[in-house]
Amino acid sequence: MLLFFGFLLFCGSIGGYFAHRWPWLPSITGFMLVGFIAGPNVLHLVSHEALAQSRVIIDVALGLILYRLGLSLDIKALARDRSVLGMALVESTLTFVLVYFGLGFVGISGLPAAVISAIAISSSPAVLIHVAHELGAAGPVTERTKSLLALNNVFAFAVFSALLPGLYTESGSSMGTTIMAPLYQFFGSAALGAVVGFALHHAARHTKNANQYQLALVVGAVTLTLGGSMLLKLSPLFAPLVLGVVVRSIERKNLIADIEFGPPFELFFIVLFVNAGAGLHIAEMINYAAAAGVFLLCRAVAKCVGVTVTGLAFKLPARQAITTGPLLLPMAGLAIGLVNTMTDLFPKEAAIVGSVVLAAVAVLETIGPPIASRALRSSGDSMGVHTNSSVAAGHDNADSAPTSNAPTAPSTTTTDGAAAATVPVHPS
Repeated sequence: MLLFFGFLLFCGSIGGYFAHRWPWLPSITGFMLVGFIAGPNVLHLVSHEALAQSRVIIDVALGLILYRLGLSLDIKALARDRSVLGMALVESTLTFVLVYFGLGFVGISGLPAAVISAIAISSSPAVLIHVAHELGAAGPVTERTKSLLALNNVFAFAVFSALLPGLYTESGSSMGTTIMAPLYQFFGSAALGAVVGFALHHAARHTKNANQYQLALVVGAVTLTLGGSMLLKLSPLFAPLVLGVVVRSIERKNLIADIEFGPPFELFFIVLFVNAGAGLHIAEMINYAAAAGVFLLCRAVAKCVGVTVTGLAFKLPARQAITTGPLLLPMAGLAIGLVNTMTDLFPKEAAIVGSVVLAAVAVLETIGPPIASRALRSSGDSMGVHTNSSVAAGHDNADSAPTSNAPTAPSTTTTDGAAAATVPVHPS
């Protein structure tokens, strides 16, 4: 595993460097391209077995990313300003409905179509966090989208859990399993994240004078949550998200909610996306091209139209409303995790679900970063000097301007001259 980890970092760094030579191309694309070339699809330098063995590393990377995403969701602030919640509900509902009926036109219906539609609600936080960091993006669109991403993933997991009783019934499971297993997955994962969140908060309070231990506390809490999820057969993706939400919501004075992970955090992004590129499922993309095409089209329409229309209804500036939807298009971590859950529990239905979703993920992870980069540049949010062009000119990314974690004012004037709405989130 150490050899594979080193290989991913070394090759991914080279791929990111070459991607930086084109200012319009996010480094994520370079990471994935290197992984694709080195992986089973081309050079076979990385085998399927090595990818499977790297799952622990990928789980840690995803756990840290989802924890940071959870920090962007302040429950108390959402209660005061419900515009983000309204946008998320409309967009998520529209996504489920359009994808479900769209799949019916290509012969996929019933529970498999419903599960695929539930997974379609989810979005990838890793792409937004990395691209925003790379551009130095800060402003209402960036922060609002983080909240929407967090809510998307919560809704996706909730709908998926609601469908589990039907899947258990169809597979011939007992009544006890049909009722209790979904409840255990959802509430157990939430409870684990909440318990570790409270423990992390109190540990941070008692060690607040020793700042050098804060990062270790956070990473330890996230890995503890992941380990507990695996041991208790809970969701290693939903629990870290809840952990972040709890930490943000219970802190009165920021102790660890705004902690900077720093340049070393880039290592996790490199490994995550090189691994994603190596694991692209080309065969599924070809075999389920029609279904994946319908999935992609319906999902894109639902997210872009849903967010735009709802945003305008909540009096958001047109530029902000229009550019937020494309930022929700990338899909990876939670979607892959739910497919893996299906494979473990319901292998028969998972064959269809996995083929369609993984084909769509392969496309969205390839085109998602450039789309996100373009949307952020057009959003009216401020862009720091931490950009691709600065790297291409010979500047060091890690020492450039502030990351996307930099605090932003609650009300910002965009370049279209309109005052931005107050976003009910804190920087994550």
